Amino acid sequence: MKAESYFVLSQSAQYYECGFDCDNAIVLKTPESKFFFTDMRYVLEAKQNIAKNFELVESQTTSQHYRIQDSKQQSKAECVREAEPKRNSLPRGDTIEVVDSADLCATLAQAIKKLKLTKLGFDSLEVSLDFYHSLCKHLENLGAKCELVAMPNFHQHLRVCKNEAQIALLKQSQKLNKKAFKKFANFVAKAIADKKPMSEQNLHFYASTFLSAKGKYELSFNPIVGLNATGAKPHALPSAKINLAKNDLLLFDAGIKFKHYCSDMTRTARVGENMDFSKNQKFKNKKQQKIYDIVRKAQENAITKARVGMKAKEIDSLARSVIESAGYGEFFVHSTGHGIGLDIHELPRISARSEMVIEEGMVFSIEPGIYLGDEFGVRIEDLVVMRNGVAEVL
Repeated sequence: MKAESYFVLSQSAQYYECGFDCDNAIVLKTPESKFFFTDMRYVLEAKQNIAKNFELVESQTTSQHYRIQDSKQQSKAECVREAEPKRNSLPRGDTIEVVDSADLCATLAQAIKKLKLTKLGFDSLEVSLDFYHSLCKHLENLGAKCELVAMPNFHQHLRVCKNEAQIALLKQSQKLNKKAFKKFANFVAKAIADKKPMSEQNLHFYASTFLSAKGKYELSFNPIVGLNATGAKPHALPSAKINLAKNDLLLFDAGIKFKHYCSDMTRTARVGENMDFSKNQKFKNKKQQKIYDIVRKAQENAITKARVGMKAKEIDSLARSVIESAGYGEFFVHSTGHGIGLDIHELPRISARSEMVIEEGMVFSIEPGIYLGDEFGVRIEDLVVMRNGVAEVL
C-alpha cells in the first residue's frame, strides 16, 4: 500500500507531513516536494508554523517554500520539546510550498496537471464521494489524465511504527495523563470526605479541568466517567441524576494530547476517602472484586506474553481467553486494544479479526473489560510500545 504521490485531508496526516494542520487544507506529496493548500484564513499561520520546522529558502513562485532542517545532531529531548515531524516523515532536501486557495479541489487538480502526475493515491475512507467526483471533473476539464488510486487507511499504515522521538512524545503524554488521574482521584476522595454532592456530570467537568490543566492541553477524546451501572456502558455519557457515594465503583477513561500526540488510560476504582487509581483495588462487594481480578489478570496476560511477530488477533486472544475461561466471554464486548499516535484510534487494531502482524515500534492499548448490564463495568487500560520484541508499558 505505497504510492510515490498522494494527497491527504485529515489534520493528523497534515501535521505528520508538514508540522502544521488546520480544518481546511490539502497536502499533496510528490517524490520531489510537498504542497500545503489552504485558504486565506490560515496562510499566515501555516507559513509561521511550518517555518518552525523547516528552513526558509528563496521562493521560486509567489508562494513560500520551506526546506527541512538537518536534524541529525538533535537529541531525543530536543525532539520532545519541538514535537518535530521532520525526523519521522520528510527526507532532507524536501520542500513544502504553502499555497493560498479559494477552491482546494480546483487547486489540487491544477497542481496535478502542472506536475504531470499520472497516478495519485488517496485515502478512500476520508475522501467523500462528492470531493472525488469534483476532482475527477476538474481534471477532465483541464485535460489532465491521472489515475486516482484508492488506498484505505494508507496514511495510518505509513505511521504505524513509531520512532524514538514519537515514542518519547507518547510517553510524556501518558505521564501527564497519569498526573491528571492522580489529581482527579484526590478530588473525588476529598468530595467523599467533605460529603459534597457530586453527579457524574459534575465529575466529568472537574476531570476535564484536571486533564486539560486548566486549558493547557487538548483532550484526546471526551472523558468517560461512569459510576456503578453507568460503567457497564463502555462509552457511557455522564448523568446529572446519578450521584457519587462512598464505595461506588468508578470507571474513568481519559487522555490528553501533548504536542499533538495522544494518551489514553482507563482505571476502575472503589470510591472512598483514601481512593486512588492504582491497579491494587480492594472492593467491599465480592462480585466486583471477582470481576476486577479477572480483568486485571486478562490484561497482565496480554501485556506479558505479547511478542513482535504475533498477529494482532493473537494478542486479543491472550486477554479474551482469560475472560472466556472465567465464564464472562459474552460480557467482553469490544476489541482488546487499538493503536495510538496523532489520532486516538490508529492501527494496529488489536481485535479477534485482525491479521496485522505486530512490529517493533508499534504503540497500542491493552484494555480488556467486563460489562454486567445494570450492575457495573470494569475496564483496565494501559498503552504499550513493542520494543526489543516485547511489550513495554508507557
